Amino acid sequence: MIKALITGINGQDGSYLAEYLLQIGYEVHGILKRNSIAENQTARLDEIYDQLHLHYADMTDISSLYRVINKIQPDEIYNLAAQSHVRISFDQPIYTANATALSVLNLIEAVKEINPKIKIYQASSSEMFGNSIDKDGFQRETTPMNPVSPYGCAKVFAYNISRNYRHSYNMFISNGILFNHESPRRGTNFVTNKVCKEAVKIKLGLSKDLKLGNLSATRDWGHAKDYVKVMHQILQLDKPDDFVCATGICHSVQELCEYVFWKLELDWKDYVVQDEKFLRPEELHDLRGDATKLKKATDWKLEYTFETMLDEMINYWIKYYTK
Repeated sequence: MIKALITGINGQDGSYLAEYLLQIGYEVHGILKRNSIAENQTARLDEIYDQLHLHYADMTDISSLYRVINKIQPDEIYNLAAQSHVRISFDQPIYTANATALSVLNLIEAVKEINPKIKIYQASSSEMFGNSIDKDGFQRETTPMNPVSPYGCAKVFAYNISRNYRHSYNMFISNGILFNHESPRRGTNFVTNKVCKEAVKIKLGLSKDLKLGNLSATRDWGHAKDYVKVMHQILQLDKPDDFVCATGICHSVQELCEYVFWKLELDWKDYVVQDEKFLRPEELHDLRGDATKLKKATDWKLEYTFETMLDEMINYWIKYYTK
């Protein structure tokens, strides 16, 4: 059995990746950060909980990482742990830098000392590009990185330190530069699931309005299930490298609202209110990725569209509130 260690296993991506790796015959280990409310910590893992090997550690504590990695001796590590909310990174910039940037250095330094042959997937982000866009309207591996948030800045450090260790110590560390990816398991403080949840509540008479920030921002949204599969494919390549993972299609937050409310036979303009509280100090306006390099290297194909992804999320909340 191939052994994989997933940091952030109890998050959206971690839970889907754990399910996928189990399906293809992996022994799956995961790192949990201790939470005082343990009942909520592994909710996304309920269906596979008994098949997992879970360990307590903290990405900001290199000694705990060293202990877990040395004990497991994994073949592959998927680093998905981070403080991953962009807006909150403005409120907690120092914690974000520790949890999203320096944590990666802790992890790869521990791997270098224990077994530098362990393959590492580093979850990089489209937020690293900021408002840099190539002339054709896309962002790709060669697009300059000019992040506009503490989260984006932290991810750039993690991206570059991963590349540095790859080149300096001949380690197999690949960056997956993933654009926005969503699902019913997405936190409800992220805009896609927030819109789906509140729109369903409005339809059912449980809420009166939906407060959002920048409605004109556009994002390249895919489904997390599609994206975790490519994480695995990237680590099966002969050589480590950096890859943009995206649909190549972007939609605005307004278009997101229009579709979700339309599916529920509502007019979004009657319910959506712009609230300055949800605006970023520096806005990231447009994201659209070019995954040409990735598609040439792998056989990755998308199973979900923007619409079918939102349909699944809408149906999840309808079932949740009407069961």
